[in-house]
This record gives sequence, C-alpha cells and structure tokens, in this order.
Amino acid sequence: MSRKRIRDIRNEELIEATIVAVHKRGYGVVTMAEIAREAGASAASINYYFGSKEGLMEATMLHLLGKLRRAMSEGYATARTPRERLYAVMDANFADGLFTVPQCSIWMQFWANAPYSPRLSRLHRINRARVRSHFLAELRALLPAGQLETARQALQCYMDGVWLQAAQSDAPLDPDEARAAAHRVVDLVIP
Repeated sequence: MSRKRIRDIRNEELIEATIVAVHKRGYGVVTMAEIAREAGASAASINYYFGSKEGLMEATMLHLLGKLRRAMSEGYATARTPRERLYAVMDANFADGLFTVPQCSIWMQFWANAPYSPRLSRLHRINRARVRSHFLAELRALLPAGQLETARQALQCYMDGVWLQAAQSDAPLDPDEARAAAHRVVDLVIP
C-alpha cells in the first residue's frame, strides 16, 4: 500500500471543501476565500495548488469523474449480460460515494458553467461521450438499431433529471432507492 503525500492529502481537503462551499453558495458567487475558510486553509494555498478557481473546479470534477470511473469498473466486474452492464452504468451514477446532495449540486453547476470555460467544457465533452458510449455499447445487444438513440436519450435524460432533483433536495438521498428506480427505468425502456 502506498502512502499519500501531504500535497495529495491537502488537494483532497481543498476539493472536499470546494464541493461543500459550492453547494452552499453556488459556483458563480463562491470565492476562493470562502472555499479556503471551509478547508481551514488560505486562499493563497488554493492558488498554489490549483492556480485559480477554474483550476480548482477542474480538479474537483476530475476527482468526481474518478469516483464515477471506479464505480463503473466495480459494476462491470460483476456484470455478465448486456442488461446487467446497463444496470452497472446506472448504478455507478447513483453510487453511495457519489450520489449525495452536495455532489449532485456541484455536478449541476459544472454542467451549467462548462459552456463558458474551455477547461470545463473539455471535461464535459469527455464525460458525455463516455456515458453515451457506455449506454450504446450495451443497448446494441438489446435493441434494434432504430431504437438505440431513443433508448439512450431516455436513460441519460432520466439519470440527469434525477441528479437535478437531487441537487435541489433538502433531504438526504437514498442511493439504494435511486439504483432500484434506475433498474425499473431500464426495464421499462428495454422490455
């Protein structure tokens, strides 16, 4: 087992503080000083590690995309059929460590701000292409070609809609229920 460097630990603390601060105040108005205060650090440390607020947001999204990728790999490791792999795609997006109100909130704010930032836009395009590819890879084995895109859009829009609702929730989220509901949606789209 490798030891974490102090820099990596500090980066994680700043990223977690970013998730909390952006959820509380919103990406457009939160300041580096507020994020630093949430982390018990100085704004200068954010500049040192990330260069700018945009750099911090990019690092935060890369962190969350890493969580999503790990959840996807875990699901794929046990999935045996195209339907099970489709469930795994949905499950990853509602994973315990990812499907929380603050994290859903920052994802929504990321999507809203991506068109205005080349760095964030690049991450957004990569993520959307990856999600699209995962859905289509499994749907091809389950549906005729003429139904693929409609099914993909239905599943992706469902997922995005749940995340949007979650970002606005006042109550804690139930990832188990979200995954069960996502499976029911998959079963409705692919009888």
